This record gives sequence, C-alpha cells and structure tokens, in this order.
Amino acid sequence: MTDEQKAAYVNAQAICALAEIEAMRAENWMREMKGQTIAHGEDEFLAVPAKYNLHHNALMSLFHG
Repeated sequence: MTDEQKAAYVNAQAICALAEIEAMRAENWMREMKGQTIAHGEDEFLAVPAKYNLHHNALMSLFHG
C-alpha cells in the first residue's frame, strides 16, 4: 500500500470505530431515558480502538513497516 492508501485505511477504520462508539452512546442514552441500566460500560468503550487496530503500535507498524 502507498502512504496515501494507508492513511485512507486508517481514516476508514477511525470512522467505523466512531460509528460504533456513537451507537453505544445512543443505546446507553436510550436505556437511561427508560430508567434502565446502561448497556455499555467504560471497558467496552475503551476496547473499540483496539478492535479496529487504532492503537499506537499498530499504526506505527503500518507506516514504518
């Protein structure tokens, strides 16, 4: 992959991660409005970047081989 393709891949992964986080936030909000316990805790939110390989080592490896 070229550097431009790598950057596009990282951006796409970041958008997917953000979409998942926003869906989790919305579900928590809906449950709170209904007086229910939240569905997603802090650990689940913190796990999303790793799911999409958006952690330091993965990104450094991608761009520096």
